[in-house]
Amino acid sequence: MPGAPAAIGPYSQAIAIEGFVFCSGQLGMDPATGQLVDGIANQAERAMLNLEAVLAAAGASLADVVKTTIFLSDLANFAAVNDVYAGHVIAPAPARSTVQVAALPRGALVEIEAIARRAV
Repeated sequence: MPGAPAAIGPYSQAIAIEGFVFCSGQLGMDPATGQLVDGIANQAERAMLNLEAVLAAAGASLADVVKTTIFLSDLANFAAVNDVYAGHVIAPAPARSTVQVAALPRGALVEIEAIARRAV
């Protein structure tokens, strides 16, 4: 999908079915280079921009998001990611879970996935 890095495995960036868009997790990878950007805030920002691009390609936007999940390699980064996330969400904010994981692909610090329901 334009504006987002290609999938790094055998999966779709998103699947749209019956008005819903299920987005795969987005890392803080620069779509032009395929490389992770530096730092937690920059990775969170890039992940959100990548997520926006995936949603747009599926005919949706962040305003349509009903649920997100944020995966962190370290919960100590929660506040920094939350600040970036808050700058992108549209009220009413979607439901959200945030969890710490043992590791993320390519050594990423954050991964963000979403489920959206396209406006009818």
